[in-house]
Amino acid sequence: MTDMAFNRNEDWMKLGLTRVQQHMDKIKLGGGKKAIEKQKERKKLTARERIAYLCDREHPFIEIGAFAGFEMYEAEGGCPAGGTVAGIGYISGRQAVIVANDQTVKAGAWFPITGKKNLRMQEIAMENKLPVIYLVDSAGVFLPMQDEIFPDKEHFGRIFRNNARMSAMGITQIAAVMGACVAGGAYLPIMSDETLMVEGNGSIFLAGAYLVKAAIGEDIDNETLGGAVTHTEISGIADYKFKTEEACLDHIKKLMSKLGTQAKAGFDRIASLPPKKNPEELYGIIPEGNLKPYDMLEIIERIVDNSEFEQFKQDYGKTILCGYARIDGWAVGIVANQRLICKNKKGEMQIGGVIYNDSADKAARFIMNCNQKKIPLVFLQDVTGFMVGSRSEHSGIIKDGAKLVNAVANSVVPKITIIVGNSYGAGNYAMCGKAYDPRFIYAWPSAKIAVMGGEQAAKTLAQIQVASMKAQGKEVDKVLEQELFNEIKGRYEKQTTPYYAAARLWVDSIIDPAETRQVISEGIHAANHQPETDTFKTGVFQV
Repeated sequence: MTDMAFNRNEDWMKLGLTRVQQHMDKIKLGGGKKAIEKQKERKKLTARERIAYLCDREHPFIEIGAFAGFEMYEAEGGCPAGGTVAGIGYISGRQAVIVANDQTVKAGAWFPITGKKNLRMQEIAMENKLPVIYLVDSAGVFLPMQDEIFPDKEHFGRIFRNNARMSAMGITQIAAVMGACVAGGAYLPIMSDETLMVEGNGSIFLAGAYLVKAAIGEDIDNETLGGAVTHTEISGIADYKFKTEEACLDHIKKLMSKLGTQAKAGFDRIASLPPKKNPEELYGIIPEGNLKPYDMLEIIERIVDNSEFEQFKQDYGKTILCGYARIDGWAVGIVANQRLICKNKKGEMQIGGVIYNDSADKAARFIMNCNQKKIPLVFLQDVTGFMVGSRSEHSGIIKDGAKLVNAVANSVVPKITIIVGNSYGAGNYAMCGKAYDPRFIYAWPSAKIAVMGGEQAAKTLAQIQVASMKAQGKEVDKVLEQELFNEIKGRYEKQTTPYYAAARLWVDSIIDPAETRQVISEGIHAANHQPETDTFKTGVFQV
């Protein structure tokens, strides 16, 4: 790659990162500066301040779902970060899942995406057997959208079902009530192992003072009804009360410091070595717009320890790179789409980013090997799908693709997916997209996630629309055809962005490429807390 091309690519990627940061700066304001000022007037910290105070500063905090709800619910005034700040951090040296309601966003009320995000955090805790800290400050369900958050299996009530399931699994849950905790939401802290409350601000009740007055005619204030004194001295519902939020958070640190050591999964780790190739160069490798070939090996060698990557079947199935490496000392198996145009031994050209029969076979076998050896898997996605056409169909591409999907679906070792470029169609599935239960899934700013590329999709949809209009006897000239194509393409391409995916939690976060090593390492560290692994079985295999 020429220096000019590298610099152009680097400028494009860094511009994408700047946009991510600009959006993040706005998201971090939650409900806005006025709402934050009101929080301060009540001597309350913001959700982000609470997490910063609670977590060990010498360890990273990996935020999950910061873009949840991005550009959604605009008619309702928006829901930055899904009204919840959450992630994985360290408290007194122990890795934990932390979930904090953001009271500045609609009083911490639950939108549909809030429920999805909170369930995702509980899923992370259950899959990885991590303790959970809930920092509660919520008015409960967002009533105008109650039908989309209240009754279904993946809605609000599932949270409390998970509280009970996690307790049965032996997962520590600690709830600190720092503000309102209302109605059904009142069950969350009480179903946790220990409940802490802040005097003056923390309150727990099934119905607040106004509703009590309306329902039974009783006059009572919220503090007497369900404040910290009431629940620690009268009802016995809460376990501790504190004058300040800081004192409350300090006590969580003390509780966490006393947790006993749990059994580990036993994934192999040695001393970490930095990559020999400069990770800062990751910014300039993927071509602008992700339209041209590039060597995925160059990305791998800037992520793995000492830039060492031991390839499996190096000269076979070249459009997927498979091999062993270490990331921050952890042993990993890497499955990555090669974007270079390749030539097989038969002399046939193979397009980079496309999965062929041989590459599907190779990747399926490698995934089975990693399961046999108890090695976590890392998927680096830049895939446009499986090869089409008579030659591939006659060679059984669907059968070979099914082998790969089978291996990915039944894999029992932790899977961590990074979408660095395209993630199209069945290629998304075969390379461990969201539907295939990766423990964690992240996207670079260059990611595109869709059933097919924007150009092809827009042409297909425009042709269908034009044919329908002509069938109705309408005249369609070239200008109208182009307008239809442009309108469909613009709408479709908006839906392929990493923002659209992150808003709906199809990915956990949009990350800086330079953070890739850290998020993979922290993900495996989390997964190592879960010692129970199912037996690897593939069921009926397509031979």
